[in-house]
Amino acid sequence: MLRFSGPRPEWKLILFFYVLMAFTALAFFQGIARAALDGMDPTVEELGEPEPVIDFGMSHVEARARDLASRPFQDTAGGVPEYLLRISYDQWRDIRFKPEKSLWRKEGLPFELQFFHPGLFYNKMVSINIVTQEGVKELPFSTEFFNYGENDFQARVASAKLSFAGFRVHYPLNKPDYKDEVAVFLGASYFRAVGKGLQYGLSARGIALDTALPSGEEFPFFQEFWIVKPGNKSTKLTIYALLNSPSCTGAYKFLIIPGTETVLIVNSTVFLRKDVAKVGIAPLTSMFMFGETENGMPGDYRPEVHDSDGLLVKASDGTYFWRPLANQRRLGISKFKGNNLQGFGLLQRDQVFDHYQDLEARYEMRPSLWIEPTGKWGGGHVELIEIPSDKEINDNIVAFWVPAKKVETGPDGKPLPVKPDAFKEPKRFSYVMRWMKHSDESLPVATAVATRLAKGKGDKYRRFIIDFEGADINALPAETGLASEVTVGEGARLVEKQLQKNEVTGGWRLAFEILLEQREDLKSAFIDTQRVIKLSALIKKGDNIPDPLSVTWTYHLQP
Repeated sequence: MLRFSGPRPEWKLILFFYVLMAFTALAFFQGIARAALDGMDPTVEELGEPEPVIDFGMSHVEARARDLASRPFQDTAGGVPEYLLRISYDQWRDIRFKPEKSLWRKEGLPFELQFFHPGLFYNKMVSINIVTQEGVKELPFSTEFFNYGENDFQARVASAKLSFAGFRVHYPLNKPDYKDEVAVFLGASYFRAVGKGLQYGLSARGIALDTALPSGEEFPFFQEFWIVKPGNKSTKLTIYALLNSPSCTGAYKFLIIPGTETVLIVNSTVFLRKDVAKVGIAPLTSMFMFGETENGMPGDYRPEVHDSDGLLVKASDGTYFWRPLANQRRLGISKFKGNNLQGFGLLQRDQVFDHYQDLEARYEMRPSLWIEPTGKWGGGHVELIEIPSDKEINDNIVAFWVPAKKVETGPDGKPLPVKPDAFKEPKRFSYVMRWMKHSDESLPVATAVATRLAKGKGDKYRRFIIDFEGADINALPAETGLASEVTVGEGARLVEKQLQKNEVTGGWRLAFEILLEQREDLKSAFIDTQRVIKLSALIKKGDNIPDPLSVTWTYHLQP
């Protein structure tokens, strides 16, 4: 199935269109795996053998990024010949890397690299450098790396001055005698990885700028990579990257550790050329067409189609918030505010083939991606963006951390004017990415495993059915005096709720119904078409015992 790992031309237009509509009317190892969501940092023992001693590191890339930021932007990564940008997807797919040309194959190293040809959507080229104990050496592009199939332009490509579009990393992930594709860097600042027994699904990016703003989004891109040659028994691979764009530059270090869950330890330093309205840290990109909430789509035999089914956020106090994803009718933006969050991620929790019935896409095998900040990130919010989509080839879900802008105060406590060049201070963020098969057993509280929406007693009524399972609540009998807490925001009111034991699954089912408020005048009716009703719910020990037994379920209803 055709899926894009980089920004498609229509993506930005679709996003801008929906933003404009909204605004004019007023989205390791086994030891590491066991620590999936508990905030533990990997130890030296868990990382395996030490890296080879080399005269290259993050400071070198930071110096390049700082120097670039001091000068006007120049797009040196472009230059792909026009005829390569006009080829069809089938023509681009017919350009295949020759496996026997894989870097380090002849040396029998545990990691191998294969490379992508520029063209079609991939109009940026990247420089690839290999770092060894002897020094740094650029890997030149050559048509000898590729089989061009039915294409007749190999001679033209050979005479052009080209670089690669990206690369993929291979490692014996599932079998000791076969090197699977475990990670790929291709298109703008996009990359993705996969854990053992899983297939590619959602993607990540180096940074997101001005996403879901009327001004339009900017897509920074990696323009150069430095890949450290691994040792004969290495179980990890180090990659450095230089980011560039009209508004920023950046230095990145990725430590890739393949395993049952593939871990990427990320260190980033970003330099802004100019002030940016919104900076997204650790941005995730996924796809959601429909799920159990909609009970399928008319004309489609598949019950569910999505790469991720929800956003999980772990606040600084350990509270978990769960938001089931939705393919909204119009652009949806949600914010989870807090200080020093412990983690967030887009999860593919539903891993049952019968719930998807897609033999080609195998959505039940798509990974979840969990982000754990290293150190304290301070104030800010996790932002979830849901973009309406009618095609599963389009990524329509975005999530990232937006740091709060620093506000200095004077002796009187009042905010001081922002310094004109305050944005130039380098922004450093480090985090651990876990590409994994999610298990609800890793959470200390019950999870909302399913959300279903139905019609209520009349046209203005909406009914929600939420199934909670896991942790301690499955063992609690029906006569246990558990209680539920449901919060309904402006625009509706709660009319009834019921919490009961689900004897089939062992969990508990919360059902509640809301009544939408009437809008009489023309102005209110116009606003009504753009309103969002914010809902939340959880299970607790009792009516007078506030201790939560479940995640806090949240939802934004667009009437």
